[in-house]
Amino acid sequence: MPTVETTYREAMRAAMREAMRADDRVFLMGEDVGSYGGCFAVSLGLLEEFGPERIRDTPLSESAFVGAGIGAAIGGMRPIVEIMTVNFSLLALDQILNNAASLLHMSGGQFNVPLVIRMTTGAGRQLAAQHSHSLEGWYAHIPGLRVLAPTTLEDARGMLATALADPDPVLIFEHGSLYNLKGELAEDAGAVDIDRAAVRRAGDDVTVVAYGGCVAKALTAAEQLAAEGVSAEVIDLRTLRPLDDATILASVRRTHAAVVVDEGWRSGSLSAEISARITEQAFYELDAPVERVCTAEVPLPYPRHLEEAALPQPETIAAAARRTREAG
Repeated sequence: MPTVETTYREAMRAAMREAMRADDRVFLMGEDVGSYGGCFAVSLGLLEEFGPERIRDTPLSESAFVGAGIGAAIGGMRPIVEIMTVNFSLLALDQILNNAASLLHMSGGQFNVPLVIRMTTGAGRQLAAQHSHSLEGWYAHIPGLRVLAPTTLEDARGMLATALADPDPVLIFEHGSLYNLKGELAEDAGAVDIDRAAVRRAGDDVTVVAYGGCVAKALTAAEQLAAEGVSAEVIDLRTLRPLDDATILASVRRTHAAVVVDEGWRSGSLSAEISARITEQAFYELDAPVERVCTAEVPLPYPRHLEEAALPQPETIAAAARRTREAG
């Protein structure tokens, strides 16, 4: 299969370009997505190709342009709304929760909202306490939404097409540390399944569940454990709502141990939900309590050494896996 060298951001851009070429109803809107090319350069060059009617720079009002996206979706368009970073999405939470996620139910099934919202998430880039959030677990709490977290080039390239085909609102969380990820991608890469988690590394001794920017850290931890004779299986969730319980539980029933890695804060986190589901459905298969590796319960520090200490790291993931072995 012929491949091309690309990056995560270029794969996202290619996905948007293909979608807009294939369907005139698809357009992109958000802050600085046009002449600036996007805060993270994902939409660079799209304005020149598709013009300002389809690559629409918006005012600095997340509530307004997410609301406009909802209206466009109800009216038959297929909008892609870019929110610069996840912390700014809180300014549109009313639109996302009370409107996009609820209108199908509140209209008795009459009005779908085929809206895609993209936003950057995550820490690790010294952006301090206001721009380092991982709030995707909050959105995974909301019925009526599908929540995606592409980790690989294939998912960065393929999830958008599947999301645009969904009749209901889809949120795509792009970890900021992944935009420069470089690798080979099949020339004919296209839409991917968004219903299943993926086993990124097979193993027999412990299941490590991660998503987004933490998957690479989990794989590094698995390499460290392999050198010690411990075989770790790494699962990339890919879709945070609805969770693919079947893939997680099938792995845990083989390994009898689980570590959940989540860049969100520990209290009330997505890791807590996953841990609960494992305990509810596979308690008697566990040889040790489920371990969780999360971000420290502090606003994210600016100094690099403190930020790194606050975030999940391969060493802390490997240490959690060792504890399951010792307890078992």
